[in-house]
Amino acid sequence: MLDWSRIEELLGEVGEDEFRLILELFLDEVEGVMMRLSHDDPAQLETDLHFLKGCAWNLGFSAFGALCDLGERSVHDGNAAGVIIKDLLGSYSESKKVMMQGLDAALHPARRAQ
Repeated sequence: MLDWSRIEELLGEVGEDEFRLILELFLDEVEGVMMRLSHDDPAQLETDLHFLKGCAWNLGFSAFGALCDLGERSVHDGNAAGVIIKDLLGSYSESKKVMMQGLDAALHPARRAQ
């Protein structure tokens, strides 16, 4: 679901404080785009899925990114209706939950012992 090696790499590059800022910005931007996903404008849907895919893969949300990639290709091939927005929302939500739980444990190992 998550690419922890990518997450750890980014965390090592920018440090905990900067990573938390990046994560907060990522979540805000992604949630804004997720709220406007619609089949009404296939060109916008394809653009939004491309944006979400890039954001997801850059921050290690591998399963969500793969689903966005699949949806983007589907829209590109003329099948916007094949994009299941509910599945995208669910994948993002679950990925976010796993990230928050795993990140807290990675940054605060003492809490795991409690």
